[in-house]
Amino acid sequence: MDLKEIKLIVDLMKRSDLREFEIEEEGFKLRICRGAKDEPPQVMTMGTATPFPPGVLEAAVAARHPAEPAPVEEKEQKEEKIDENIDFIKSPLVGTFYLAASPESGPFVEVGSSVSQESIVCIIEAMKVMNEIQAEMSATIIEILVENGKSVEYGQPLFKVKKT
Repeated sequence: MDLKEIKLIVDLMKRSDLREFEIEEEGFKLRICRGAKDEPPQVMTMGTATPFPPGVLEAAVAARHPAEPAPVEEKEQKEEKIDENIDFIKSPLVGTFYLAASPESGPFVEVGSSVSQESIVCIIEAMKVMNEIQAEMSATIIEILVENGKSVEYGQPLFKVKKT
């Protein structure tokens, strides 16, 4: 993989909602991650056959993206999970979160709604495909953790629920 191919991947990520890209081939591993929308992608390489002089790419990435502490919100959610009946419905994929099937429709769920395993709680749009997300548990919605129309990551908590 050469520098032109990597630049093409970075440009593709800038134009789309893609937040992470990883490829591994013949002793070469490339992983590109990006944070906020305005933040440029991070590029990390590992392996024996690298087309870059040693340390150049890593130094550039380190200069642009200093290590950031984990968000307080995630720590709070982990602490709250001490109550065994409290759980989270998490995103099974990366995409855009929607609470309703269309702007004219009412939300699938609201705070206080009871859901079963088959209940649709939201839609996540990924690559122009609308994916209906099921609760996969019997519970009551305590809190909606994501704003309608916002991007979500794989594994990100979407709803705080109390199991029934």
